[in-house]
Amino acid sequence: MTFSSVPAALSDSDYVIVGVAHCFTKQDGEVVPVKVLEPVPSAYFEALLKGVPTAYKALYSLRLGEVVKDNQPVSSHIPAAADAQFCEDFVERTLAAARTYQTKDEIQERVPHGQEFSEMNFTTEKKRILNAAHKVTAEDNVKQHKYTHMTL
Repeated sequence: MTFSSVPAALSDSDYVIVGVAHCFTKQDGEVVPVKVLEPVPSAYFEALLKGVPTAYKALYSLRLGEVVKDNQPVSSHIPAAADAQFCEDFVERTLAAARTYQTKDEIQERVPHGQEFSEMNFTTEKKRILNAAHKVTAEDNVKQHKYTHMTL
């Protein structure tokens, strides 16, 4: 990448894709479904085009100014946002995702501004649990050969 190809600063008219993800949370030992609005970086969008399984039900191509106003998230331009919540760090992640589309004209042509994209391999087979806590146990340790850390 040459210095001249570095994208300029962001503006309200910059392109970004925001997705509605079907996630889960654990509450009182039960798994509860929840919809989450998340920005989708261009690299992940390209993976979705190749059929990677995903928790996203729908993606929406928008302008940055339609989802972020005065450094606050805005959902009025996202049709499925009525019963969805914003992801953590939505504004920061959206700004970062918008930067990834500045040099990806082919994606902007594939999903023009204001369009919904739903041609994905949606699945909840592998549940995406947002508030899961991983507890490390002694069984997680890998058994190593006794000579692993010795110089022979």
